[in-house]
Amino acid sequence: MKKYKILFFTMLILVLLLGACGDGDDTPVVTQAPETQAPEESALPDLGGREVTVVIENAYLPFNYVDLADGIAKGWDYDAIDEICARLNCVPVYVEAVWEGMIQGVADGQWDVAADGITITEDRDEIVDFSMGYVSINQRLLVRLDEDRFEEIEDIAGDPDLVLGTQVGTTNYETASGFIDPDEISTFDTFPFAISALIAGDIDAVMIDEVAGLGYLGENADVLKLVGRSLSSDVLGFAFPNGSDLVAPFNQALIAMIEDGFLNALNTEYFGPGFTVSYDDIGDGAYAEEEEESALPDLGGREVTVVVENAYLPFNYVDLADGLAKGWDYDAIDEICARLNCVPVYVEAVWEGMIQGVADGQWDVAADGITITEDRDEIVDFSMGYVSIDQRLLVRLDEDRIEEIEDIANDPDLILGTQVGTTNYETASQFIDPDEISTFDTFPFAISALIAGDIDAVMIDEVAGLGYLGENADVLKLVGRSLSSDVLGFAFPNGSDLVAPFNQALIAMIEDGFLNALNTEYFGPGFTVSYDDIGDGAYTED
Repeated sequence: MKKYKILFFTMLILVLLLGACGDGDDTPVVTQAPETQAPEESALPDLGGREVTVVIENAYLPFNYVDLADGIAKGWDYDAIDEICARLNCVPVYVEAVWEGMIQGVADGQWDVAADGITITEDRDEIVDFSMGYVSINQRLLVRLDEDRFEEIEDIAGDPDLVLGTQVGTTNYETASGFIDPDEISTFDTFPFAISALIAGDIDAVMIDEVAGLGYLGENADVLKLVGRSLSSDVLGFAFPNGSDLVAPFNQALIAMIEDGFLNALNTEYFGPGFTVSYDDIGDGAYAEEEEESALPDLGGREVTVVVENAYLPFNYVDLADGLAKGWDYDAIDEICARLNCVPVYVEAVWEGMIQGVADGQWDVAADGITITEDRDEIVDFSMGYVSIDQRLLVRLDEDRIEEIEDIANDPDLILGTQVGTTNYETASQFIDPDEISTFDTFPFAISALIAGDIDAVMIDEVAGLGYLGENADVLKLVGRSLSSDVLGFAFPNGSDLVAPFNQALIAMIEDGFLNALNTEYFGPGFTVSYDDIGDGAYTED
């Protein structure tokens, strides 16, 4: 996290080689520093009990964190700084702060030293002074456990369908930019957001420091893995204000800790296989304060009318087995209102006219797997995007003429259908003359036409297509690449005062893992509800 590589430091560095050994073992290897005899005249300076303010975020394994089991702040940084001050006769005063602005804060003299796994870079060295490097950290790719399409970042760079994500403002982002056009990298404010997007399938890999990746593996070993070679080996150091008189004493203490084996033992403890603390074992550190300051608003029990069609898997439907309305939208909106103290009142309506109805103030919010588009954004306000959905081609099981939409565009005998007024129609129109697309009022009509042989393919959201496969797996299949990855959001009347509270609730649901769990439940392989299990919803009256 937060790192580059630098080559101009020639002082003694203890190198930690993270990554696979020659035999494929992932156990980190610590290289023992050469033993030297410290001259007697190089006795460490005495800082006379001086207080030293040390800024950390308490949220970056294994460097600094707060153990949920006992509430005690721990980590490599604490043990290293405590040892340095014990040798120099200083008193560390730890200050918690978020990463963003930490380097600048040190440069401005707000703190005496930053200890947060900070990469030494030429740009940063222009505004702060660094200690000697004390460890090297590798950058790797974190992917889903079942990922078999790529092993190295070049595989991602060579495939436009693969998406790489990382945290903005970090050296992970800079490293990724050396392989992939920066405009094609998905950036996130924090790594937890990136990891949630990876697990949800919105992105395909995360560029991350290996030690941080190992921390996420601790809580997600059943769904994530590290792959590929080290893409950058970054040298870490402590940061001080330019001209600080603490740099030389800290360097002398670090050299002494290398020479007597203390630093090697410390690195073995925190970077070796015996360190098993993961991100589900620690608190939010400096970021918890931000959450407290941005406490969710209280809507005072206000009723919020939510329009759904009750016929769009997995977002909203009525289960024929028990007659209950269910789906992603219900669980998400219920949770949002539980956090904001509002009461959702669900209203059933057909898709056609739903966006315009919200624009006219007929309902407070539409929750129906709605793609955020520029045209729609002119008449309604959208929440932040909560999930990305791919568009695919649904064809008959025995179809061998069609693999990609270009096959349809190049063959006048092949007919593509989709629902009118949807982004599926808009996407199809980019490949095929709109006058040659068969349009239907609803997707069930389009699917019936496909099965009957009246058309040859249907452009549809992948999750909806999977729902139709549930009842027609013996006659239908999805083919081809993703033709568009649409970001979905809730729609509100322009100027609605509900947008900001809903966004705050969604962010909170991302941060605490609720949204990730919800996406896994409804978009993962465990969701087996199909269209033969549900009612007609708003279309019953039709």
